[in-house]
Amino acid sequence: MVDIDLTGRAAVVGGSQPLRAILETPTTPTTPGPWPGVVMIHEAFGLEEVMQRQAKRLAAAGFLTLAVDLYSAGGAKRCLVPTMTSMLRGHGKAFTDIEVARSWLVESPDCTGKIGVIGFCMGGGFAMVSAGDFDAASVNYGQLPRKLDEAVVDACPIVGSFGGKDFSLRGAAAKLETALSNAGIENDVKEYPTAGHAFLNDAEAGPKVLRPLERILGIGPDPVAAQDAWKRIDSFFERHLA
Repeated sequence: MVDIDLTGRAAVVGGSQPLRAILETPTTPTTPGPWPGVVMIHEAFGLEEVMQRQAKRLAAAGFLTLAVDLYSAGGAKRCLVPTMTSMLRGHGKAFTDIEVARSWLVESPDCTGKIGVIGFCMGGGFAMVSAGDFDAASVNYGQLPRKLDEAVVDACPIVGSFGGKDFSLRGAAAKLETALSNAGIENDVKEYPTAGHAFLNDAEAGPKVLRPLERILGIGPDPVAAQDAWKRIDSFFERHLA
């Protein structure tokens, strides 16, 4: 893991001050660089250890992964509400920060120039809205835009994963698949009946005081569903970022 300072780039375009990210580089000897890039967008709890391991996992699959910290300018306490508001409105400083991360990968000599975006929870919502700026997108239990049909018109190919027990996103998988198919966008959208929100995480996340409530709500890891979802994500990215 390497800390990347994006503050200077962000200053030029009105992004967060400061703005940081972590970079995970593939290390498999059989796949020397340059590699396709992936901008990773964290869940609502921030770029915590669980999310950092997701970045490592993506790098192990062969993707140069830049996980941008949307809470760089003040942590979750100060940044959560404005960041969520930006995601719901479809514009704002957080989208500028995501573009800064994308442009950093574009200019990296270690990147092929093919770049995907992946997001979890809140990050899934950002990945959905940002899909038009990337070569492929992975939307994982992210909030769908209010005007979904309009939002997907210029979208890149999308792989989406949702939990059937995620009551905050009831019916989201079917709605997304229908909208993408109607727009002629290649997609692989799947709902896992046994899974709830945040099922791709490999451990419970967020403040410990909230974890009993998360268990009651069925929020957290589902290893079986996660294994299948990751296979689909890897395959989809390999195909569209090659």
